[in-house]
Amino acid sequence: MTDNKSTSKKIAKIAYSALSSKKGEDIQILDISQISMIADYFVIASGSNISQLEALRDNVEEMLEKEGYKLKNAEGMRRGSGWILLDYQDVVIHIFSNDDRQFYDLERIWGDAINISEEEL
Repeated sequence: MTDNKSTSKKIAKIAYSALSSKKGEDIQILDISQISMIADYFVIASGSNISQLEALRDNVEEMLEKEGYKLKNAEGMRRGSGWILLDYQDVVIHIFSNDDRQFYDLERIWGDAINISEEEL
């Protein structure tokens, strides 16, 4: 985690915008900076099918790369995965199928996190 929370806020805001522009569903931003050292923010969204999940992933990567942010790591990139994780070091983006999002229920697991709006970034 870096000391520059303004950079992580910008990454989270771009990710939110990228997910929103491709009709990501139930987009949530969780500020986990006070309860975990793994990141400042989780950005969580759902898609209705595998093609949409891939489009959401591609748009996030494209928009962040255009702004000069490099993807550190990615998981769930194989075709048919219901959970895609994009790690931008201080911001972790989770893109779920509706079923996998309900199953893993990150919002409950990270219930102590502060849920913030895009406007608060």
